[in-house]
Amino acid sequence: MVENGGEMPEVAMHGCLYYLRMDPEGPHLTLSDHDLLRLKKAVVEGYRKIIVRDLTLENRGKGHYRGLARSGVNWQRLSRFCQREGLDASKVAQEVCDLLQHFMVVEHDDVSRQRRLSCINCSAPELLAFFARVGFDPGRLPDGWQGVVCCA
Repeated sequence: MVENGGEMPEVAMHGCLYYLRMDPEGPHLTLSDHDLLRLKKAVVEGYRKIIVRDLTLENRGKGHYRGLARSGVNWQRLSRFCQREGLDASKVAQEVCDLLQHFMVVEHDDVSRQRRLSCINCSAPELLAFFARVGFDPGRLPDGWQGVVCCA
């Protein structure tokens, strides 16, 4: 439930914790460290799924697609959660870097060849900040990639 709890997996986790431990109608459980870790890992996986959703080229133009701006916001949420909880986000960061590379190269090619309008919904500085937060080197991108960024 936490992993598939929508746009805010961390909120879903806290709702579950309240219900399981304190809700008058809940089971009043005492959760072990192992149980808590499983819930925290579900939060990480939930954030990973929504970040990947918004870095998946096939999702461009679909109703559930939120774009690179939202992907960057969700990376920040995931990163802060992992820092607070002492969890390692490096595997997710590497996956995000790989997806950013592919997304940006294909988006650049599609827009440059006028196959589609850009779907990038953030400014170049915002995109560069996202790159920096996740550890992505924009030097891996084709020359002129900034030309596909549609926002000021």
